[in-house]
Amino acid sequence: MKIGKFSIQNNITIDAVRYYIDLGLIMPAKSGGQYDFDESCQSDLKKIIVLKGLGFTLNEIKSILILKRLGNLTTYQENEYYRDIFYNKKMELTGRITELDDFRNKLNETIEDLSKIKSIDNFKMGIDIEALRMFVCLKCGKELILSNGIIINNQVMEGSLTCTCGEDYKIEDGILLVGNVQSENTLDIIDYVNSTDSEYLDNVCSGLSYINKKIRFEELGNKIILELGSGAGFFLRNIYTDLPDNSFYIAVDHDLNRHKFLKSMLQKSENKKRIIFLCCDFLKMPIKENLVDVLIDFTGTSNYSFEHEEFLLELIDKSLKRELILMATYITFNNFSADTSIKQKLRKNFVLENIRNSISNLQYNIIDEKTSNTISKGGKYEDYFKNNEKISSYIVYAKR
Repeated sequence: MKIGKFSIQNNITIDAVRYYIDLGLIMPAKSGGQYDFDESCQSDLKKIIVLKGLGFTLNEIKSILILKRLGNLTTYQENEYYRDIFYNKKMELTGRITELDDFRNKLNETIEDLSKIKSIDNFKMGIDIEALRMFVCLKCGKELILSNGIIINNQVMEGSLTCTCGEDYKIEDGILLVGNVQSENTLDIIDYVNSTDSEYLDNVCSGLSYINKKIRFEELGNKIILELGSGAGFFLRNIYTDLPDNSFYIAVDHDLNRHKFLKSMLQKSENKKRIIFLCCDFLKMPIKENLVDVLIDFTGTSNYSFEHEEFLLELIDKSLKRELILMATYITFNNFSADTSIKQKLRKNFVLENIRNSISNLQYNIIDEKTSNTISKGGKYEDYFKNNEKISSYIVYAKR
């Protein structure tokens, strides 16, 4: 019979049948490019199913079938052989059960210990009083005045920053809100890791590690740091403990739920740093010109480029000091497929040479740079590239 009928008759997929053939577990005849399954194939498949049900691996099953095929054993010899095989397997499983019981008991103890730990905030994060000097009105550029403020430990937790021209920016739970605030579903870190390709995750971790090793934290004392697109806080959480206590870190993201999630995570840490959560679009940051000393662009510009032609760093340059440290990663396409999700007018900001030129045109001196391994798939949360497209991460450390 042909492979389709064989798979249906035995209630297994054609892929499984082909896999068994590749492993040499089933050995059908082949004629004219098609497999022909006979009674011996049926017999072998039944043995495979029985032995799998007894806990044997496919490699172990293959050894058993090979001995049967080559040994030409008598019924007595075959029974003796199987009895020894089954007895040894039973002893192996018994040992594993004992080992697994030990693992289970240790896990129960660990779970019990973790259950005793109460998840509480060690402190509250808000807008530090000293940070209020950073903000200006988007409409007229004047400094803002705090009104109806609730201040706890020198931090504004609730209130408004108002301007004499009538503009008003709300502070809610220690987060400054500007414009139309979005509230998408909070990113589930466990789901993100489980649903994202391992090579993609390797590139993310490699980029974090690379930038972390390049940072000279002693240079960040009394500096104002701006991160474009803080999201779930992969970068910030990676460097949080090492941040100087006297620096300000402005985390910008348009999604309020992501800010709340990241803020709640940091409030449970042992060290309190001066983090400013600014919920707004990148072009609506109510901060002074020539303010920022260090710019973190961990794919913020790339995410912006999925919908905009402009290179984001050019648009926010007025907020940055002329002497600046830039630490950034960018998504680069080695090629665009015919069905690419990137519109023609947007592709320039995903080409490595164009990114390097844009950085150079802003008078940055590239101190160090790295291009990651090439990957061809992402996952549920990183679904922006199609089949046959190759993508890398460009990581750069620069100064001006």
